[in-house]
Amino acid sequence: MKKFLKATLILLFSFILFTNLGISAENLSSQEIEDILHMREEEKLARDVYITLYNIHKIPIFYNISNSEQAHMNAVKTLINYYKLKDPVVDDRIGKFTNTKFTELYNTLVERGKKSAVEALKVGIFIEELDIKDLQEAIKRTNKPDIIRVYTNLLKGSQNHMNAFIKVLQRYGETYNPTYTTM
Repeated sequence: MKKFLKATLILLFSFILFTNLGISAENLSSQEIEDILHMREEEKLARDVYITLYNIHKIPIFYNISNSEQAHMNAVKTLINYYKLKDPVVDDRIGKFTNTKFTELYNTLVERGKKSAVEALKVGIFIEELDIKDLQEAIKRTNKPDIIRVYTNLLKGSQNHMNAFIKVLQRYGETYNPTYTTM
């Protein structure tokens, strides 16, 4: 009986902790909403580019990191659901985005990455740099602990991804010059 009561209390606490308690987009600034929606599509951009470049070059890092990017997309989707936002990912097919900026960037980065394995790896590093820059900026624009926690975890993931791409690029005898100086 004691174990049952303890398990019931844990379940009840978990339900209260993780249930949407009337939280909605009204609890967010317009900038926070914009950042969440932007990060959802930016994570999709990374996933889509990596899947495409893996299919072209068959370099395992692209496949492995594309799976991580799906997890990043899911993490941002959790925020979208929690705050009752409209998900910008209405078409999950590769290269399809609501924001045309991401469509253009996808096309540009894939074209660049098709040129060679080295260029593909540099594209991967560029995407992670972009992600890091945008996450750092988004963190500065919110005071919501849940959003900061998600962004901080994504930031750590992007830093790890960038370092992994750099290591593989170095195996090709190449170096990478950072695009953004915020790092």
